[in-house]
Amino acid sequence: MQIFRNILSTFLILLPAITLAGYADDRAEIENISNKYMVAVDAGDIETVMETWHEDGRLVWVFGDEHGKDEIRAAMSGFGGARYVEIPEGATKRDRTRHQIINHVIDVDGDTATSTAYWFAMTNNNPHGEVRILYMGHYADELVKVDDKWLFKVRKVYNESFDNSALWYPELGEIDPRTRQKPE
Repeated sequence: MQIFRNILSTFLILLPAITLAGYADDRAEIENISNKYMVAVDAGDIETVMETWHEDGRLVWVFGDEHGKDEIRAAMSGFGGARYVEIPEGATKRDRTRHQIINHVIDVDGDTATSTAYWFAMTNNNPHGEVRILYMGHYADELVKVDDKWLFKVRKVYNESFDNSALWYPELGEIDPRTRQKPE
């Protein structure tokens, strides 16, 4: 009987650690898929971009509202590094744009999760070749876990430099700057 109690006690002590490890793994995988997506977009690697999407995914961005992998593939195939660039013969370097993603806030609930993160794009594509911030914004993502792999189900891309920018973003915890009140 004492052996059983010892085993049970050990299990009960380890259970929170096991649960937290699973949660930490999920968070790390979600952050990694966001990073993988960004690197693939800049590299023009549409296959890797598409590996991050659920079959019924939805991409809402400044260029439209894409439903399903076929529409997302078509829209993303001409974006970022996948865009055609004329490079003069004999060139040894080229201008680039690099997207960065930071400040992930991830909430995991079983096989679903939500994530918000800031993003910005840097470029050296200017007359002086200096690195400059090109755009900035944030993502509001919904993810699902399918066969132990996290995938984007909904990815809303807010480019705060373009048409879908707003005065404030409640999903980021911002308060209305006019009233200094939280949304109801």
